[in-house]
Amino acid sequence: MLFASTVINYIDRQTLSLLAPYLKVEYHWTNSDYANIAIAFRVAYSIGQTAFGKLMDGIGTRRGLTLTVTGYSAISMLTALARGFYSFATFRFLLGAGESANWPAATKAVSEWFPKRERALATAFFDSGSSLGGAIAPFIVLWIYFRWGWRPAFMIPGTLGFLWLILWRWLYHPPEEHTRISPAELEMIVADKHAADGTHDSSARLRWRDLLKLPQAWGTIIAKSFTDPVFFFITEWFPIYLVAKGIELKSGLIAVWIPFIAADVGSFFAGGLSGYLVKRGWSLGAARKLPIIYGGLGMMLLIPTIFTANVYVIAFLFAVVTFTYAGFTTMANVLPSDLFYSGSVASVSGLSGTGAGIGTIVAFKLIGYFSDSRQATGTHSFDPIVILAGLVPFVGMILVLLLVRNNESTTQGLVRPI
Repeated sequence: MLFASTVINYIDRQTLSLLAPYLKVEYHWTNSDYANIAIAFRVAYSIGQTAFGKLMDGIGTRRGLTLTVTGYSAISMLTALARGFYSFATFRFLLGAGESANWPAATKAVSEWFPKRERALATAFFDSGSSLGGAIAPFIVLWIYFRWGWRPAFMIPGTLGFLWLILWRWLYHPPEEHTRISPAELEMIVADKHAADGTHDSSARLRWRDLLKLPQAWGTIIAKSFTDPVFFFITEWFPIYLVAKGIELKSGLIAVWIPFIAADVGSFFAGGLSGYLVKRGWSLGAARKLPIIYGGLGMMLLIPTIFTANVYVIAFLFAVVTFTYAGFTTMANVLPSDLFYSGSVASVSGLSGTGAGIGTIVAFKLIGYFSDSRQATGTHSFDPIVILAGLVPFVGMILVLLLVRNNESTTQGLVRPI
């Protein structure tokens, strides 16, 4: 269910980026105009991740996702009523607010249902929905657009969330309340929680200011903040980037969806690898940090794309980048449930999402400005952006390795050992 929610989440948000090359012509938007519309989404998304993270810890995953999926599905459909820059920006702001709840809620659900040896693979599974949603969105959205126009391309995908809600309300309950769970499964989940929490009250919720005093919280925030903006550059700017490279969107469709498939594979690979290493006796910290290391290194392969306009070479390099990014972000998503007790998991996940959102807002503003100012350079208009995007995750990798470790906070029982 969490995987399906993430797929729908990404189909809804990808609609605008896929239609951007056509809407830019119809409404005479510059890249900076489009950046500001995308930023409207990110502002609400950034605030919403922290706000809804706290809400999920308070009212629970089942009720929280019911409210937010209802909201963003309605907004996605209503975007068909947009008539220009300001109405698009308003609808994108509201969509960002609703969609922001998905990751804190999903992370909390994983911490409720899975023992630590299975948590990374479970996280990889729901997170891979973002890649699959991004991969299939072009085929759904562009197919609708070329037949019926852009308004139905927003309205029709928006109905998917309402169908999902029917199954969610029927199927999802916390383990202790679920009528279909076996006694053996419940005992395994509860035993793992008790072993991890010890005498600590796992339902206790730390205040934001207390969480922000912990190096582990900052490591988790940085893990998302230094990688997600790069992936969002790919998801929301890639069609415009390809057009700037002189590549027709119809003929370059392979380059649009292959990186998303690679990210899907990367999520499962990293989740499976980390779980396997834990079973082999590796410490939890080492098993989580290996994908972070190859993620920080692999994302540097964005930089060579500035030297080519060959669609197949670009698709291959971006695929390697998204494959390794997926390993990094899967570990970033599982760290809150590894490090923090259940009463704070969604809050920390929300804070990391807000950090990623702030980073993305800054990135999009720079992308709009530099790509417009360098338009005369043709296929090289995005070069400074791509170089920076390749370097930032490497810096993030180093900081995460330094911050996420056992320290005084661990011995005081504020965070779990890793």
